[in-house]
Amino acid sequence: MAPQQRPRSGRLAFVTAGIVTSVALASGPVYAVGAGVVRVGDPPAPTPTVAKPSANPSASRNVSAPVVGATPTASAAVSSAPVPTGAPTATAAVPARPVADGAKSARSAGQGAAGPPAFGAYLDYGAEGIARIGELSRWLGGTELRVGHTYLPGDRWSNIEGAPGFLDAWADWRRRRDDRMLVLNVPMMERNEEGLSDGQVRRLLREAESGAFDHHFRALAERLVGLKAPDTVIVLGWEMNGTTYTHRCGPDPEAWKRYWNRIVTAMRSVPGQRFRFDFAPNRGRDAVPWTQCYPGDATVDIIGMDAYDQPSGLSFDEQVREPYGLQDQVDFAKAHGKAVSYPEWGLYRNGDNVAYMKDMLAWIDEHKPLYNTLTDYCPHGVWQCEDNPLAAKAYRAALSRSTGPAPEPTPTPTPAPAPTPASEPTPTPVPTPEPASTPEPVPTPAKTPVSTPPPAKTETSEPAPTPSIEPAEPATPDQATCMPLELGDWVEYWLGEKLCVPLDWSSRDGASRDWPSSDWPSSDWASGDWWSGD
Repeated sequence: MAPQQRPRSGRLAFVTAGIVTSVALASGPVYAVGAGVVRVGDPPAPTPTVAKPSANPSASRNVSAPVVGATPTASAAVSSAPVPTGAPTATAAVPARPVADGAKSARSAGQGAAGPPAFGAYLDYGAEGIARIGELSRWLGGTELRVGHTYLPGDRWSNIEGAPGFLDAWADWRRRRDDRMLVLNVPMMERNEEGLSDGQVRRLLREAESGAFDHHFRALAERLVGLKAPDTVIVLGWEMNGTTYTHRCGPDPEAWKRYWNRIVTAMRSVPGQRFRFDFAPNRGRDAVPWTQCYPGDATVDIIGMDAYDQPSGLSFDEQVREPYGLQDQVDFAKAHGKAVSYPEWGLYRNGDNVAYMKDMLAWIDEHKPLYNTLTDYCPHGVWQCEDNPLAAKAYRAALSRSTGPAPEPTPTPTPAPAPTPASEPTPTPVPTPEPASTPEPVPTPAKTPVSTPPPAKTETSEPAPTPSIEPAEPATPDQATCMPLELGDWVEYWLGEKLCVPLDWSSRDGASRDWPSSDWPSSDWASGDWWSGD
């Protein structure tokens, strides 16, 4: 893809794990690609941060591995990636074209022969993202999302190793079902989104190819195996053909390939691992042709591609046929006996483009990638982004178990209940036999209670004078020194008098002064510390 700096909207990662998410908003350089088409930078990958977030949290992770014996050359890779002369444009959500050989390689790498390809969506970095998997599944009528996708922060090496608590919830989600897949984007360098110059990147790559960073990736592999997620798909150094990340290939492709091989060798050296490594460039040429970065078949299991709908005005057919585009990816994977994948894809420069959504879903259905994960936030997504209603409808119709009819029944019941309440008010006036109002001779029973008060008066008539006389006298002399309490005639009758609380009670000797000190020190009880908030 184009200079891959995708302006992505940030989301807060789960607080319980102490992870804070942040998103780098940036725009990539502009340059001409292909037949006079100007490409603008794609949005950069999400950038989680663990514990104390750094100023430039990145989604990249730095990994080092032992040296691999033979390093493949870029020229062989380039020659094996022919530029397609023309590919048919996919127009239907479910094309009738036969499955290509790439689909067979995908199935051999773990894709089931029956049923739709494994799919998911990037929803959030941590526990919130895991919870949203179930919510998105319900939105799709119960269709199971078998792929969970997250990113390691690329700000510092300790996070690239998989900070404690960051991967635990994802590993637990993976273990709950055998057919699930955990996809983890791993940066190859720390300070991955700090805009290092080509010269700085070149020096780091030469340091990396000598084995300086191998131990960080062994630590990550040991953590994943310890969490019982040894079959994690590792999207290592993604979008290496662009300009966004420190782990880019362009400054020194040969050193970059040797570094990739060291990382993979280091991670595979950990007992119990069954990792699969996904080589996932941007779609298109970008800063360098991605074939120049290909490290060789021995250390790559999957040929992925991040494929957003951009640049503006580029049709899906052109995205297929452009140099180093979707067709080249499929052809390259077939030539090398690899599965294909789409770790990141979604809407972008062309807005709510329902044609792109249908065509991309048709492409996925035809070529059966090992997995695909939609980037689901604005401007790319369809479920968590309300800006793309047409594409959302197409995505839901293609992947939902209850396609289409599900939304329609909801409006139909709403008008139905509306008439029923309208008919109910008509019967209510019918009970005009509210001659229940004729029993307004209720005054007759009301006379019976009138007779009851007289006996009550016989009882209260005697005490009434007693309280009325005494309150009258104390009220006048003590009115300035006490506050009368109105307890009701009945209580005052049994007390024999009205109660009056002295206004100077705090200055008197006795319980009013001794009570607090008997339980708490007056300094603790009377001070304002407990309520003042200081």
